[in-house]
Order: sequence, then structure tokens, then C-alpha cells
Amino acid sequence: MEIRIQSLEHIHEAAREFIAAMGDNTVFALYGKMGAGKTTFVKAVCEELGVEDVISSPTFAIVNEYRSEKGGELIYHFDFYRIKKLSEVYDMGYEDYFFSGALCFIEWPELVEELLPGDAVKVTIEEQADGSRLIAL
Repeated sequence: MEIRIQSLEHIHEAAREFIAAMGDNTVFALYGKMGAGKTTFVKAVCEELGVEDVISSPTFAIVNEYRSEKGGELIYHFDFYRIKKLSEVYDMGYEDYFFSGALCFIEWPELVEELLPGDAVKVTIEEQADGSRLIAL
């Protein structure tokens, strides 16, 4: 499935389309170059799911935890960009997050690929020549 975001003004429409396609999946691995819009897209998805907290990149914290105000759903947002060794991910207890049944959005999953659950959904975000973004899952 592909979702095109023509501009930032349309990101919430794309987020709603993505949510409709999520099904029962809980772990989403977001691949894309620096600046492709991974964090911005996760922010829009979280907002559409009813998160009212400030949603920001977990680059330094590695993981941010949010709770949906709509249904109390727990959402984890990871950014593994700064991970140097897999032992850091083991030390943070990644299994408690990835296998919790809570929604997990993972940026820079290529750095922890061998630890991802087998049913993780691969999501790619690519900037197009016209500045739009193409999301494929």
C-alpha cells in the first residue's frame, strides 16, 4: 500500500489513512533518510490516535511514551539513530516494549533490525522530486 503526502497541510489525512491500514499490527519500523519526515509523520499519527502530550523526537531519550486520550492506548516512539551497540538496546529492555502489545513506532530500525519482531511492519518514507512524501507499507 502507498500513501502520498502532497504537503504538510495534508499529513493528517495521510495519518488517518495509515491508521485505517494498520490492522492488528503493533510494531512499525520506519525507514527513510534523514529529513524524510519520519518524526513528523509519527507525530501526526499519534495526534490522530488522540495523544494530547507534546510529541517530539526521542533522539536523545531513545524512547518516548505517549498515551492516547481517546482510549488510553499506550504508544512507544523509538529513535535508534544514536545507538552505537546492540547492547544498549538490550540494556533498555527492548523486549518489554516490542512484545508488549502496545503500538511501537521505530525510527532508524536498520540499526536494530535483528531485534525486530518477525511481524514488524516495514514502512518506508521517501521524499519525491516535487517535495511530496511517499509512504509505502
